[in-house]
Amino acid sequence: MLVSGANGFIAQHIINVLLEKGYVVIGTLRSEEKAESLLKLFNHKNLRLEIVPDLAKSGVFDEVFTKYGANLEYVIHTASPCHYESTHYEKDMLLPALAGTQSILDSIKKHAPDSVKRFVLTSSFAAISNVKNAYDPSLTLDDSSWNNDSWEEAQQDAKTAYYGSKAFAENAAWEFLKGNQGSVKFTLTTINPCYVFGPQLFDESVSATLNASCQRINEAVFSSIDDDVDQEFASLFIDVRDVAKAHVLALEKAHLAGKRLILANHEFSTQSILDNINKNFPKLNGRIARGKPGYIASSRNIATVDNTKSKELLGFEFGSFENAVNDTVTQILRVRPLH
Repeated sequence: MLVSGANGFIAQHIINVLLEKGYVVIGTLRSEEKAESLLKLFNHKNLRLEIVPDLAKSGVFDEVFTKYGANLEYVIHTASPCHYESTHYEKDMLLPALAGTQSILDSIKKHAPDSVKRFVLTSSFAAISNVKNAYDPSLTLDDSSWNNDSWEEAQQDAKTAYYGSKAFAENAAWEFLKGNQGSVKFTLTTINPCYVFGPQLFDESVSATLNASCQRINEAVFSSIDDDVDQEFASLFIDVRDVAKAHVLALEKAHLAGKRLILANHEFSTQSILDNINKNFPKLNGRIARGKPGYIASSRNIATVDNTKSKELLGFEFGSFENAVNDTVTQILRVRPLH
């Protein structure tokens, strides 16, 4: 079992589920320092880590597959830029996402064409819809929908670049499989989550800035009573523990092969995050922003997402917004208590 991007927020939860189920996991990440830290945190005999320093470099996964390829049946590819911080959109976001996916697929073809049976790609709702369509309430989006931004259109700003990077990478995976039916034996499933909330797997991963999704909760925890609240923003969420579970099911359940699985529970807004925290954490009530309690912006500001098919295929109930937010806040306050 290979999991790329092993130190990522989602990847750590995936690895945890795999280890609990008895899999031997080979994880890849970019530096020895991160590898040493992660090995100490997991402290598990069935986890091994390999260094893959540059996703944009051709053949970067070859060494790993030369070493382990004959024994690998499953590959989960999570490694991809996941932030809005760069201004070099092509270099820092588009190229690494696309090249990393192409590289790992090419390495399977060269070194493990017969052994790898399942390939699961951590894609995103960003591959389902571009930024404009995601916030168009007249649209309904489902697993047949695609972000069709061009390479040039995806370089307007950091958000469109992130959305584009996910679309180009996922499309490359489907095109690879289509063009190599006689050369490889694996099936492909993509996992397409919306905003991913929930606690970090390890408290040690909690810092002043969290991953892009959980940072919205982090900012709410450390807001001030008089802060203005963005009442226009809205999107959909999923619990990270459900994302991890879906990845593992995609490996184990044959009926999930060839599917795009949209992971979204229901709508949320900046206001709903604050309302939840103010309700469930009395010590923060009166210290953090209040906004307009109960105000609902969601349905007026985003497209309808129909993931009925994905829910039926997965066959389990997604965790609630309240639990995801509460568990995230509890962990943040445990690591970074307010004074």
